[in-house]
Amino acid sequence: MPDATGPFTGRLGFGAAPALIVVDMVTGYTDPACDLYIGEQAGELVASIVRLVDAARTACIPIIYTGVSISADGSNGGVFFRKVPSLSIFQPGGEFSDFVPELSPLPGETVVMKQYPSALFATPVASMLTAAGVDSVIICGVSTSGCIRATATDVMQHGFVPLVVREAVGDRHPEPHESNLFDIHAKIGDVVSLTETTAHLAAL
Repeated sequence: MPDATGPFTGRLGFGAAPALIVVDMVTGYTDPACDLYIGEQAGELVASIVRLVDAARTACIPIIYTGVSISADGSNGGVFFRKVPSLSIFQPGGEFSDFVPELSPLPGETVVMKQYPSALFATPVASMLTAAGVDSVIICGVSTSGCIRATATDVMQHGFVPLVVREAVGDRHPEPHESNLFDIHAKIGDVVSLTETTAHLAAL
């Protein structure tokens, strides 16, 4: 667990009415043939998220999956698409934009397509969480320094407690992964273990 010091030692804790957001777990991040591949950790990451999703389903909490959908001309991706041309895998016909098979949403589970890093930016996710009476959001997926951090920040700014599950988020390099977990835990929300998260869900 990140060791935040000084003024950044607060802990928010688990909420009574959580939701789970699974951020962008598509094959582009787990396939070595794709520029977005996160490396050999991909298999272990998928296994951890499967455990988390199974626990969330058993607890009957809301589950939201995000993917990315970029228009053929890239116009809905704006500056983000210009900055990261590899996002072209999310344009129509992209071969790496399908959900990882082990993490395919079940019928009735919510899928939201986004164009920017945060799951809450320019999407209905915040309104959906409010309507469901959610007080906290468990966050997993990729990547820690990008979409995970952006999502955690927006979750906090919308008044929900962000809970980022350490074993269930990943990045291409360990340095940004660890530094962003440190910052999230210090200033944005709580970085929690998979074990304590699944135990909390089991107790709901």
